[in-house]
Amino acid sequence: MMTAIFVCIKCELGKANDVAADIVDNVENVSEVYSTSGNYDLLAKFHLNKDEDIGSFVTKKVQTRPHIRDTFTIITFSPFTRSK
Repeated sequence: MMTAIFVCIKCELGKANDVAADIVDNVENVSEVYSTSGNYDLLAKFHLNKDEDIGSFVTKKVQTRPHIRDTFTIITFSPFTRSK
């Protein structure tokens, strides 16, 4: 079973596209990265193993990427899906 987390990312000015490409190419467990408007430049979705330490993943694998200024992590619980 996997846990989905969303990480809002604030980038250095003019670097959002570079950061998005870097995450997609170099960070494991990434699902999608979206450009956003508002307080953050990007929204990245990751799927982690249930036993993986979320804080360690974010601080070591995401926040250390070049040109990232700030992050805000949203941890998810039970997904709601369409019935078949």
